[in-house]
Amino acid sequence: MSRLYVHLSKDVETALKVGKRHGEPVILKVYSRDMYNSGHKFYLSENGVWLTKKVDAKYFAVMKD
Repeated sequence: MSRLYVHLSKDVETALKVGKRHGEPVILKVYSRDMYNSGHKFYLSENGVWLTKKVDAKYFAVMKD
């Protein structure tokens, strides 16, 4: 994969829209506040997408229907 950052959506609707461009989406809830409080850096791109270098497994969960 050629991406330098993990791309995060601000809400489920946006994540679904983006995910559907690449097949059947799987939505992960990212505990970004916990990440931020632990010192992880976040960046806001010009098009409104949040970026971070990585998301450790302890900071996400698979969202159920």
